[in-house]
Amino acid sequence: MMQRKSLGRSVPAALALLALATVGGHAQDRLKTMPGYEQYTKMASQINGSVKSGAINATWVDSGKALQYNLDGKLWRFDLATKKASEATTPGTPATQPGRGPRGAAGAPGRGRQATTAASPDGKRKAIYRDRNLFVADSSGSNEVALTTDGNEKDRIKYGTASWVYGEELGQQSAMWWNPSSTRLAYYRFDEKPVPDYYLQLNQTKIQSSLDVEAYPKAGVDNPVVDIFVYDLAAKKSVKLDIRDGKPWSNDVVGHYVYNVNWSPDGTELLVNRTNRRQQILEFAACSPETAKCRVIIHEEWPTGWVENTPQIRWLEDNKRFIWESERNGFKNYYLYDISGKLLNPITTNQFESVAIVRVDEKAKTLWYTARDGDNYMKVQLHRVGLDGRKDIRLTDPAFTHTVNLSPDAKYFTDVAQTHDQAPVSRLRDANGKLVSELTRSDLSKFESLGLKKVEMFTYLAADGKTKLHGMISFPSNFDPNKKYPILVPVYGGPASAGSTSSEQFRAGNPQAEYGFLIVNLDTRATPGQGKRTLDDLYLKLGQTEMDDMAEGIKALWSRPYVDKARVGIHGTSYGGYSSVMELLRHPDVFTVAAAQSPVTSWDHYDTIYTERYMWIPEENKEGYEKGSAMKYVDQLKGRLMLYYGTADDNVHPNNMMQLIQALQKAGKSFEVQVGPDQGHSAMNQQRMMEFFIENLVLRNPTIS
Repeated sequence: MMQRKSLGRSVPAALALLALATVGGHAQDRLKTMPGYEQYTKMASQINGSVKSGAINATWVDSGKALQYNLDGKLWRFDLATKKASEATTPGTPATQPGRGPRGAAGAPGRGRQATTAASPDGKRKAIYRDRNLFVADSSGSNEVALTTDGNEKDRIKYGTASWVYGEELGQQSAMWWNPSSTRLAYYRFDEKPVPDYYLQLNQTKIQSSLDVEAYPKAGVDNPVVDIFVYDLAAKKSVKLDIRDGKPWSNDVVGHYVYNVNWSPDGTELLVNRTNRRQQILEFAACSPETAKCRVIIHEEWPTGWVENTPQIRWLEDNKRFIWESERNGFKNYYLYDISGKLLNPITTNQFESVAIVRVDEKAKTLWYTARDGDNYMKVQLHRVGLDGRKDIRLTDPAFTHTVNLSPDAKYFTDVAQTHDQAPVSRLRDANGKLVSELTRSDLSKFESLGLKKVEMFTYLAADGKTKLHGMISFPSNFDPNKKYPILVPVYGGPASAGSTSSEQFRAGNPQAEYGFLIVNLDTRATPGQGKRTLDDLYLKLGQTEMDDMAEGIKALWSRPYVDKARVGIHGTSYGGYSSVMELLRHPDVFTVAAAQSPVTSWDHYDTIYTERYMWIPEENKEGYEKGSAMKYVDQLKGRLMLYYGTADDNVHPNNMMQLIQALQKAGKSFEVQVGPDQGHSAMNQQRMMEFFIENLVLRNPTIS
């Protein structure tokens, strides 16, 4: 649903934010007459161009002898031999970057879906998914052969594709996999008989509507049963892999979920990630198409929370050793393994979070990686360490967060350094972090002439009274500390998601502040970068820990003379919609207005993989599900609430909203509803949202300055 990969998607992280459609693109009819609109229209376009950023996106060219970058509409070239920059007349030839690992393919399938064809590596054949069955044909489409025939809608069996929840929550965009020699094809089989269907009415704006039916396992119900087969083209037969090691299908078996399927580099084994249903155990396993047996390469376990479901992995050139990311010590670190499962050595054992592998330099036997060990967990640093785990060196200034680009020969890197209140500066450094040349810095002259204010970062304690968290305030350009201002909080809030949290990336300002608001971003114990044990505080308690932390963030601002604590609004979409409605209901003394868009309203409405990773099943966490339900708190509604949903939302289903609306009506509460006819997982018109906030935080309040 949401974020990480959008409830649960990995983000790369990221993060990576959820891309949501926004309904309507025109200003609402009353907004133009409201306070702040004139100031907003005057400043919004100027804010977006107020900083000439010094952050460059450099490309190494001519075998790494130079780098090129665009600045002020011109192409510049920095020559390593002369250590000088000059305007480039023609683009250089991009250099090959070693050790970066594979890139994702273009033309990815739709959300929650898998590709319907897969070309063999030798280009001679292709696998085809059609009508719940799998076929192999020549690349031209001729000589088609059916590998399966029993896939059918009646029995709810399908091959060569995946159940919806696998695509949505595990990022599984493929369901058939050729080995490197094009002699074998692995493929999924799913039995969806145990899974209840969800019926979604579509085309409600047409004369005749239609019905979308999806096998959608909600928290606590039976999951689809997964299996993997391997077809041998020479033998013309398929083998079923023993992905659960002979154990029966159950919630406890490791192999309840099987995903991240790939062939080993030498093509002899099929590699998979497999977990139990609770997702506290992860195994990286290798399965033999000869014997059908699977062996465990790595076993990960985190009994006080959940395991990361898709750790980073990077194969070395011998195709036998690989670098594995693990949180086994409470923080993301890197370990060197061989394919037998032998741990050769830890590469890092840090008590801070690693972020990403930048480069594996096997010739120098080093790993370049980024980590969150700056002055705070938002400041990302570049490190170099031996593959043997020795001589780990931080190469960047911990006072800043850094974006780096390593040269092909690893002798130099570009370094874009910035903080929340210090604009980006781009520099070239040598392999030891020594300054070679400053390439460019940001120009803030327009920013300053417009009177724009830099964001302020503040700290506060989480609801546990001990965890230090960060918040950030964006001010209007005409800010007057002698006046009182309402607060507006944009929010996402999901586990390990950085959406709408504090950031050390420099920001020119938030245009919405020009309406006359203080825009406040808040961290919680769900914010990434603080380690696994901090995330454990959320386990079995979604809708409690993170909501209580955000409330503490607002309370930390109550003592400021220009903050009107009686006027605090919050808004978000998806998990952010859930956070918005929960804050208004759970903390009515802190939040007074909320716009909740496409929210989950109770966790038994959402899918198994995402929900149970954090909440387990309703039958064994009744208290957690009850306290995480918005319906529990409807009697506490005191403020103003706007709800939005799309009628065609196949992710967070409309029955989330129907149950909340029903509960609010039964409680005799007043609220407003906006509907997106035939819209999916989406957000409301943002101008309509601002009308709502101005009406309820400005016009209805007689103390407005």
